[in-house]
Amino acid sequence: MPSIAENQQIILDSITDGVFTVDLEWRITSYSKAAERITGKSREEALGQLCSDVLGADLCRNGCPLRQTLRTGVPARNMPFYVIRADNKRIPISVTCNLLKDPEGKIIGGVETFRDLSAVQELRRELLNKHSFGDIISKNAAMANIFSILPQIAESDSTVMIQGASGTGKELFARAIHNHSTRRSGPFVAVNCGALPETLCESELFGYKAGAFTDARKDKPGRFAMARNGTIFLDEIGDIAPVVQVRLLRVLESGIYEPLGSTKGEISNARVITATHRDLESLVRQEKFREDLYYRINVMKLFLPPLAKRKEDIPLLIEHFIGRFNNLQGKEIIGLSQEALAVLMLHSWPGNVRELENTIEHAFVMCPGNLIQRRHLPQHLVPKDSSAFMPTGATLRDMEKRAIHDALERNGWKKVATARELGINKNTLRRKIERLGIVEPS
Repeated sequence: MPSIAENQQIILDSITDGVFTVDLEWRITSYSKAAERITGKSREEALGQLCSDVLGADLCRNGCPLRQTLRTGVPARNMPFYVIRADNKRIPISVTCNLLKDPEGKIIGGVETFRDLSAVQELRRELLNKHSFGDIISKNAAMANIFSILPQIAESDSTVMIQGASGTGKELFARAIHNHSTRRSGPFVAVNCGALPETLCESELFGYKAGAFTDARKDKPGRFAMARNGTIFLDEIGDIAPVVQVRLLRVLESGIYEPLGSTKGEISNARVITATHRDLESLVRQEKFREDLYYRINVMKLFLPPLAKRKEDIPLLIEHFIGRFNNLQGKEIIGLSQEALAVLMLHSWPGNVRELENTIEHAFVMCPGNLIQRRHLPQHLVPKDSSAFMPTGATLRDMEKRAIHDALERNGWKKVATARELGINKNTLRRKIERLGIVEPS
């Protein structure tokens, strides 16, 4: 009959996650088959060795979750780390730690289980590819509808108007349309009309001839000339002056423009994509924007919802930005703690995707390790009122209840829309509402 120790080892070897135990001197006392597979180191090599020597984990000496568990008595759950495999390959893992006690309840060491996240990371990459168009990432239903028609829009030569708040990614959409069009080998010229003074806007767009005005010593091509055979992107078109609106209308109608100081028209074959954060229909009613120009640029209209209306995209976008900043800064940050992610999910994001990107960049600067914590985020994001944010752990249920309650309020208590925002099935949402005791106000 197998001994107690042999039975324990059989049980350990039946677990798909890697498992090992240590004594109070941090020496490994048991080591499972899955641990051998994940780390590439045999049980014989591991037993009796310091766990830091066997795992080679990045944070073994700085923020070790097992050391924290033994020190505080509080278990650690699903903490992301890397281990160095026997072939020196870095493997992403998720770690859970607990105390190891004898029959009398005395602490004799610790137990750590770890799961190989390589397949999860691959699935994440596939998910990003599945829910992306160019550099645009979303799994929001409204954005998915836009994704479905973007290929047809890109293939056409029609004028496109993109409407959305600042920071929603209007230029990204314009570039994606250009990069998937027949003009992709031509130039993409972006013009921020709102940043150009009224006196310069005309010459910037259409260029000028030598002698057109003082200091005009030689010809200068405008942005329309630079965008020949390509795409010109007119951002914040709602801010252009009436006199420029007239000239722009002529270009759209006839494809011809005249540089300042010239009596000869030049042909423009650039495709025009416009964008604005303004309500152009309202400006037309106020006679601040030409009605005929509005209908000229409003052939194909795309409306980009703000980030607050598609919070299910936040984890996807975070994953995307972490990958980008890891490449740019040479870091290997795995992700965010649950507490940090909760802060980002509760924020209203008035600056939209651009604000989220800046937040992750800030966290990269502040984070010395592999996991972004709440303290690494900009301070203005963290609610000062403790009731506005429930820390992870004992109040995780309260955090979930608050997040679902807030999402229901944002969507007028419409469960289908709320489930879509949260990225969960409507039946799952219904069960959570019942379990958490969320009641719609009368």
